[in-house]
Amino acid sequence: MSFLIAYASWSGNTEEVAELIAENLSREGIAVDTHRIGIGTLPEVKKYDAFCIGSFTWEKGATPDEVKDFVADIGYKPETVYVFGTGDTQFGGDELFCKAAEKLARFYDSPFEPLKVEQSPRGKQEQLVTNWTKGVLDHWRHLHE
Repeated sequence: MSFLIAYASWSGNTEEVAELIAENLSREGIAVDTHRIGIGTLPEVKKYDAFCIGSFTWEKGATPDEVKDFVADIGYKPETVYVFGTGDTQFGGDELFCKAAEKLARFYDSPFEPLKVEQSPRGKQEQLVTNWTKGVLDHWRHLHE
């Protein structure tokens, strides 16, 4: 089984979440590739069994342009997409918190609740990432039994 984790990160927070997800999946014996959106060659999403996409939320709840471009460049909607995001309630409060993750999950009709991390996944939020990743893996396995 193989997962692609694509993410956009400026401050490093979303990258940290992507790395934690990758570590958790690897511990379960899953082959994982990560791709930082906007850097390097566009990965062949179709060659992976599962796809995770992560983004920070920009300005007033917006999805960053490089994420929108990446989604358009893929050219199709993979069947099952898992979404994660980082945000900061200090800017926009709960209403705008991780809005990009919510928008991506809605766009992809994600069957799984998006992971929302306040800034960095350190401390107690690390367990949130671990729990989400376990849930994603259980969900994916259940779909393919």
